[in-house]
Amino acid sequence: MADTAAASGVRIAVAESLTSGAIATALGSAPQASRWFVGGVVAYSEHVKFDVLGVEPGPVITAACAEQMAEGVARLLDAEVVAAVTGAGGPGPEEGRPAGTVFLAHGRRGALTVEHLRFVGEPAEVVQATVEAAVRALHDDLAAGRPR
Repeated sequence: MADTAAASGVRIAVAESLTSGAIATALGSAPQASRWFVGGVVAYSEHVKFDVLGVEPGPVITAACAEQMAEGVARLLDAEVVAAVTGAGGPGPEEGRPAGTVFLAHGRRGALTVEHLRFVGEPAEVVQATVEAAVRALHDDLAAGRPR
C-alpha cells in the first residue's frame, strides 16, 4: 500500500474506536509514510466521537457513526482519503450488536463507502482483522483511482 499511497499524492487519515490506534500504527510504520499519512484520531470514548469528530449523539456501533467519524477526521486533519472504524470487539455484545460487529467507512472525503463486517474470534483477533480490512480498503481505494 505504501507505494500506491506515495504515488497517489493524497493525504490519508484515520479515525479509530475499536482498534485504538492500531490502524494508524500500521500506516505510520509503512515506507514513506511521512509523504502521505497525516495522522489519526483515537475516538474510543463517545465524547471524543461527539465533541472532536462531530458524530451525532446516539448509538456508536452504526454505519452512520463510522461515516461521520470518517468525515470528521477528514475535516479535522485536511485529508482527502480516510478510513474510520467502530464496532463491538467482544468478548460480549455491545449496544445490542454481537461481538465481532464492525463498521468500516473508507474512501474519498465526501464519497465514502461503509461496510458492515463481522469477524469471529477473541477481541485481539477482531482488532487485527479490522486493521487488515481497513488497510486493504484504503489500498483498494487508491489502486482503483477513487481518490483522484
